Amino acid sequence: MSNDRARLKRELGRLRLPELQARFQEASGEASSTPNRKFLVRRIIEATLAAAPSQPATETASVEEQESTDEPRAPRGRFAGLSVEELRAKYLEVVGRATSSDSRAYLVWKIREAEKGRVPVGPRRSREGEPTEMKTLPVRLAVDAVARMDAAWRERGISSRTEFFRQALGHYLAHVGAAEAAAAFARPEAVAP
Repeated sequence: MSNDRARLKRELGRLRLPELQARFQEASGEASSTPNRKFLVRRIIEATLAAAPSQPATETASVEEQESTDEPRAPRGRFAGLSVEELRAKYLEVVGRATSSDSRAYLVWKIREAEKGRVPVGPRRSREGEPTEMKTLPVRLAVDAVARMDAAWRERGISSRTEFFRQALGHYLAHVGAAEAAAAFARPEAVAP
């Protein structure tokens, strides 16, 4: 290993991941969010040494080291020649759903994992057991108000908090004159089993 390569490797080894990613962008001109430190270090070293003025190789340097400092490695593997758009098309073919990701590494990983059967393929399924005619609504309430409300519906023999909310909404809608909307809460099909 040449002195420059070893020195640069030690220097990069002391950097935190965000600093490595910033150095990668400086050296290669590409942004990367990969958490793979070895990959980032190797690519930074290759780009830095490729940009540096070439120095005559010492007699102790091996042919392999000279080749690696003269030219960066060509991408390898069956996905090496594919663009991001072509990888997205392959992703759609293999995984069975589209993606908007522009990360080559993610797309290649996901395609390989799908081919090995390690990730679910096909369109995303909705949660099982959740009726498609129903909608879940978020409600945020103060803890002490919830405790009082729970005590009140239990005292009145209502079966659950959800049933209490349904009855309360129907009652309020009838109170404000929205009889048609209130009727939806009185129908048995409006209540999930």
